[in-house]
Amino acid sequence: MTTRIAVALEITPKKTFATAVDWPGWSRAGKTEADALAALVSYADRYALVAATAGESLPTDDLQFDLAESGPGNATTEFGAPGRIADADRRSTTSAEADRLTRLVAAAWAAFDAAAATAPAELRKGPRGGGRDTAKIVEHALMADHAYAREIGLRPPGPSASDPKSVAALRDAMLAVLRTPSDGNPLAGRKWPARYAATRIAWHALDHAWEIEDRSEPGSG
Repeated sequence: MTTRIAVALEITPKKTFATAVDWPGWSRAGKTEADALAALVSYADRYALVAATAGESLPTDDLQFDLAESGPGNATTEFGAPGRIADADRRSTTSAEADRLTRLVAAAWAAFDAAAATAPAELRKGPRGGGRDTAKIVEHALMADHAYAREIGLRPPGPSASDPKSVAALRDAMLAVLRTPSDGNPLAGRKWPARYAATRIAWHALDHAWEIEDRSEPGSG
């Protein structure tokens, strides 16, 4: 049975992101549109595990991507994050849809936590000897979530990676915002609609979860 996935592309001269608009966090980049779509396919099985944690089924045996929209990216795209708010991101969310988005974001965080918990302290370096080690990635991801919280209208105290309660409090507050049905307008009068916020938050967690997993494996980099 074919699984049809709606995809949005954001394109710049040097980088393109392909994002599955109904599956927060499943967003991959490449130099070209074809590269980005190929990367999205290559991560399907890994994302399906995240979806399963959220209680969602994502069969990956026969995927069919349907281009929902395509548009120019921006400086954030070039920097390396999905930065374009797609028309699909401006759709409203019912209680059921908001709950689903929330479960997928929570599952992305769970994947990140699991990867970090089992990773060595020092990760395999990249081709040029670069890359953060595990503790630095954990700290970076946490600070990014703190910044994302502000983008959805929260003013939480700064969390600490050494204080699990502060991390849980930050995430719970963010999930409470995303769990609330939305009319599709930017949250708290800022810039991010709920669907884009879910995509960006989950993408960042999974991007680093998968980085940790890949760089925990032996290899030359």
